[in-house]
Amino acid sequence: MFWCNVWGAQAQQTTPSTALNATLDGYQYPHPVKYLPLRLEGQAVRMAYMDVPAGGKANGRTVVLLHGKNFFGAYWRGTVQALTDAGFRVVVPDQVGFGKSDKPDIHYSFHLLARNTKRLLDTLGVKKAVVVGHSMGGMLATRFAIEYPETTERLVLETPIGLEDYRRGVPFQSVEQAEATVRKSTEESIRKYHATYYPNGYPKAHDEWLLPLAAQTRHADFPKVARANALTYDMIYQQPVVYEFDRVRAPTLLVMGQQDRTVVGKGLVKEPKVLATLGQYPALGKRTAAAIKGSKLVALEKAGHIPHLEAPEVFHRELLAFLR
Repeated sequence: MFWCNVWGAQAQQTTPSTALNATLDGYQYPHPVKYLPLRLEGQAVRMAYMDVPAGGKANGRTVVLLHGKNFFGAYWRGTVQALTDAGFRVVVPDQVGFGKSDKPDIHYSFHLLARNTKRLLDTLGVKKAVVVGHSMGGMLATRFAIEYPETTERLVLETPIGLEDYRRGVPFQSVEQAEATVRKSTEESIRKYHATYYPNGYPKAHDEWLLPLAAQTRHADFPKVARANALTYDMIYQQPVVYEFDRVRAPTLLVMGQQDRTVVGKGLVKEPKVLATLGQYPALGKRTAAAIKGSKLVALEKAGHIPHLEAPEVFHRELLAFLR
């Protein structure tokens, strides 16, 4: 399983009998959703995003929030609130292939997603931004900071994946094999996978971000979703950023859940001794902090893979302190 993400009332409306299409039509995000038209490999594609103004006295700064693989922009709701309350404008894209964005059958790359994000910021008139990435979004944020240093004011990596090269321990599988596995997804299997994000127990509140994904499995569009899921899994596997952290020049904060043991493709690893060497986030965090010159590492001892949901007060305190 490779699911690597509305309001409370909306979550209650998303019952097991509900089906949602590939772009989550009819599913309400916490802020208005707009669309950036793109043309990728000859296809007309729409990239969804939220652009949320500062709630109080604006400080003139912008934060971009980049979601993880098994999520979509809405799960940043609490972080958006904390940042806008502090005077920041917040831009939250759904990357192409995720959430309310289109899911074309194309070659996905972090370079492409970074370029799409840069085009979005250019369209919105944002010349500099703080770039925050969670999980897969951390890999994308790193690529963005390397490719567009003049646009990256600061970089924040929240329990990013890609701190190691998965090809060194996880067996290869083709896109077709990955797609076939994803097509078997059910609400139960997605819940089982998402539970691994929470070492202290799966919180019922997380259903708010899980049920929309489960609802997609019951729609005729699901093959399109599964295909994009498999293609972006291959992107993560084939395009490591771990060897390029020394190229990051922006001031960087790493927030690492010390109980996180996420490994992309963990289910493919059959040797316990090999698996034991992967996903060791306490060590990976220290190694990454050493590779990014001048970076700051915050180790959250009791958190797993999603600190902004599991320990939001601590995460937002550290985030705002770094931005100030």
